[in-house]
Amino acid sequence: MGNASILELNVDSSLEVYYGETFGSEDLKLLEVDEPILQEILDRGASGEELDTKSETGGKRTASAMAAATGHLELVEVAPNFEKLKSLLSERLYGEDTDSMDVEESTSGLYTWDDLLEKLQLSEKELQEGLKSLAAVQVGGFWRLVDKKYMHCVFELILLNAMQHDWSLQGLKEKEVVSALMADGYSAQIVIHCLATYGQRVSLAFEAGIASNGSYDLDSHVWELNERHVCLHYANQLLSSASRWRVDDFVDAWQQNLPSGVQASLDMLKGKILIEKLGSDSWLYPFSVANLPSNPAERFAALFRERPRWEWEDLEPYISDLRAPGKSVDALLLKYTRRTQPTAETPPIFTAR
Repeated sequence: MGNASILELNVDSSLEVYYGETFGSEDLKLLEVDEPILQEILDRGASGEELDTKSETGGKRTASAMAAATGHLELVEVAPNFEKLKSLLSERLYGEDTDSMDVEESTSGLYTWDDLLEKLQLSEKELQEGLKSLAAVQVGGFWRLVDKKYMHCVFELILLNAMQHDWSLQGLKEKEVVSALMADGYSAQIVIHCLATYGQRVSLAFEAGIASNGSYDLDSHVWELNERHVCLHYANQLLSSASRWRVDDFVDAWQQNLPSGVQASLDMLKGKILIEKLGSDSWLYPFSVANLPSNPAERFAALFRERPRWEWEDLEPYISDLRAPGKSVDALLLKYTRRTQPTAETPPIFTAR
C-alpha cells in the first residue's frame, strides 16, 4: 500500500494501516484540522514553528494520546507577530541616499513579497496588514520602510509648499505637490507614499494606478491631509527637542507651530505621551505604544516597569491594539493585572498581578 491510497481516501471512510518492525512511533504525529483549513494549510519555517493559511497563523501544540502514535498536534490560532517583519524591513531603510541604481546593484537586505512570506510565520492576509501598519512601500519590487527622518523631511516640504502656495490641506493636487518636490530631488513614488501615509485620496482617479510605461497620471488626483497626522508631525518635533515639557508650555508651542486652521488637542497624543503631576505643575514626556512589545505578557511587564499603578484612562491606549485570539482586552486585564477601586466614585487602579 502506497501513499496514494491514503491521499485518495474518501471523507468518513477508513483504512487499516500496519507498521513494520522498524517503525519508530516517535516519528509519527497526528494533526486534526477543520476542512476549510485543510484546503489551504502550509507548514513554514523550522520545526516547532507555525502553520499558516492565507488568512490565519496557527501554533502547533503537542498533546499526549493513548494510541499507536505517542501524540498528536493541536492547531491553535495565534496572534500575528509583526516584530520580525519590522526587523527585516529595517535592515535597509529607504532614505536620502537611495536611488534606483542602489536597488539594481545590490539586493542584500531587500525583500520581495515572496521572500517575506517564506521567511515569516504570517499568512498572506496578515502580511498585508503588517505592511500597512508599518507604512511600508514597494519600490522596484522590494518592500521597504522609509527612514523616519527622511519621511518627516518629505512631509515637512509638503506642508511648507502648501503654506507658500496657499494650497488647502483638504484639497492638495497631486500634480502640483509631486512637481514641487521632484524639483528638490524627491521621487514621485515616495511623495505619493507620504501623501498616502499622512492623508487620504478624495478623488478616485488614483485607482487606475501607474500607467503601462511606469509614469503617473497626476492630472486629477486630489489628497486630503489628516489633521491628526499634521498635529502629530509637529508634536513629535517638540517631543524630540526636550525630554519633558510643562503641559501648558507644550500646548502653546505646539499650537503656534501648526498651519492656520489646524487645532491641536492632547487627546491626539494618547498612546504617545504620559502626563505626571509634580507639585503644582503637570509635565508630559514621550512614551510611545509603537516602541512596546506586541506580546501581551511582555507588553504588560513593560508598562508596569514604567508605572507600578495605572488608571484606566492612561492604560487603555497602551493595550487597545493587543491581539490574542479568543481573548478580549478584559480577559487580558484579568490575566495580567489586579484591579482595585476603593469607592464607586474613584477611578479603578490597575497593578501587576
